[in-house]
Amino acid sequence: MSTQIAKEQDINREWFVVDLEDVVLGRAATEIARILRGKHKPIFSPSVDTGDFVVVLNADKVKLTGNKLADKKYYHHTGYPGGIREISAEKLLEKKPGMVLQSAVKGMLPKNTLGRKMFKKLKVYAGGDHPHAAQQPKELKI
Repeated sequence: MSTQIAKEQDINREWFVVDLEDVVLGRAATEIARILRGKHKPIFSPSVDTGDFVVVLNADKVKLTGNKLADKKYYHHTGYPGGIREISAEKLLEKKPGMVLQSAVKGMLPKNTLGRKMFKKLKVYAGGDHPHAAQQPKELKI
């Protein structure tokens, strides 16, 4: 008996909506990464994108425990010599609220073309409304 590999035509993609108001960042990111990867499905194959779409609402109201708001730093490089920049989690939540969650989820996905394909199925919004009502997303509790 051989292991079955999921085929693209066998995959049924669904849409989920998640409200992150007063939810801890890490706990939400692990559940979202699991849905994007498709590990919740019996058809899961590590080499095939079997995951679903996830719409995240209220990304600006996510909680960080301890002193992470002040102590956690996010880094990026401008591309110029000496161009490393850092920003605290608190300032990043004010400036770009979705980037904190996107960074956490992206770190939990595979670091290859398959992971980048999975990451494109994540839609993050700072407010409470989204333009994906036509897809009839199901509510996902975290």
